[in-house]
Amino acid sequence: MDVNSNQQSDVLLAFDKEKKTIGVVKGIDEKGELQTVPPKQEYNNDFLKVDKNANLFENFFKNFTSQLKDPTRFNFFKVETGQAEQTAKVMEENVKNPTPAGDEILGKLYVEVKEPEKQSQQQSESTKYFIDPNKINWDELKNLSITKEDLEKSKALEPMLRGYKSPSTFPIEANLGTVVMKTDARLSFRPDKDGNVVLAIHGIRKQPELNRPYFGHQFSDEDKKNLKETGNMGRVVDVKNYITGENVPSFISVDRQTNELVSMKASSIKLPDEIKGVKLDDKQKAELREGKAVYLENMISAKEQPFSAMVQVNAEKRSLEFIFLKEERQIQRQSQEQTVRIPKSLAGVELSEKQQTDLKADKTIYVKGMKDGKGEEYNAYVKVNHEKGKLDFYQFNPDKAKEKAKEVTPAEEHKTQVAVNSDGKTSEATKQTNEPLKSEQVKPTENQQKKQEEKKEQKQEEPKKSRGRKM
Repeated sequence: MDVNSNQQSDVLLAFDKEKKTIGVVKGIDEKGELQTVPPKQEYNNDFLKVDKNANLFENFFKNFTSQLKDPTRFNFFKVETGQAEQTAKVMEENVKNPTPAGDEILGKLYVEVKEPEKQSQQQSESTKYFIDPNKINWDELKNLSITKEDLEKSKALEPMLRGYKSPSTFPIEANLGTVVMKTDARLSFRPDKDGNVVLAIHGIRKQPELNRPYFGHQFSDEDKKNLKETGNMGRVVDVKNYITGENVPSFISVDRQTNELVSMKASSIKLPDEIKGVKLDDKQKAELREGKAVYLENMISAKEQPFSAMVQVNAEKRSLEFIFLKEERQIQRQSQEQTVRIPKSLAGVELSEKQQTDLKADKTIYVKGMKDGKGEEYNAYVKVNHEKGKLDFYQFNPDKAKEKAKEVTPAEEHKTQVAVNSDGKTSEATKQTNEPLKSEQVKPTENQQKKQEEKKEQKQEEPKKSRGRKM
């Protein structure tokens, strides 16, 4: 614990008026939700520290509350770092049993959240986000084929205004006269030195640039290996800020969508007390702050299924992420896959026990004599599709074909038959017949053809009904 820094800074206690809980402010997430930790000294490293200077604190708190989704839901109290736990106990007791003495103590520490003055919607929007939307030149962005409507429709505008990259890539097209540029890229807004908002284009690279220095850091062989395998470097290194000249301890990761290298201040990471039901101990937190990966077992997923994975800081996401080992990836894939029921019979054909076992083991089977919608037989290869939760039928064996087999219902010799009988499709040769095609039949028989001609002639001889005169 840095004693000197604690003497020069305060922390914020937040009382949630809805949940009736008290915590120390940890930060604000990208959705504008307040993050807190228990008011205990063991969580000191997670406390959001603020400067004691009155003017600096006033400016900080104004900006802080403007980013909160619902600031009036909380009461805030400014206390010295070392007094957080003791003051929280006083608050808890005063909530249960209010007293004049308790109210007086807390009144001195209370920080008022001022209601914004009546202002236009345009003015309130400018203080809601990290990026002022009123300073975005949408007309200039149209030159890159980017519109506000596109960003809103793809749900990219909100995170971009909060200082994050767009969740997905966008097609960029720019005509520079003698040069036309077309590329896919993630986008972000950045304020320039004059306070204007500029668009940053994060284009897709073939691979991360690991053979050249990254803001003063030269990647070691181990760094390169980690970045290629997990996307995270696995340690904290100094990254030079060429504007201020200072070296900033940072995490480095790879943007997996663009292969761009991204850094994040190591001091910016806020670690939770537990992840998916597993409590983090001090050693695990220390390793995470150093950029290392920590293995956690028996976490509980959103579907209430247990799983295990490595957890590590990802600079591009500005948070922790799960990294699954080969075995865990397989387990995770299986837990997310849709359950496919293996039938005892398929299209009128009884499956043997071996065929059912092979399907359950993700093997491909060949089934002969299946019947289409009109009772005609056909053959096909069959395999389980876990992602779609169904059985797929193939013309060729998908496990042995040199190229991925094109998915079709029947084998080639039965293709026309099943298309006409089951799917209602027709070709020039079959469009006039209502009779089902036989096995391996691709066009009508002579008898079927004769019936087609007779029906056609009969139809032509029928007098057309008068529709009357249009008045």
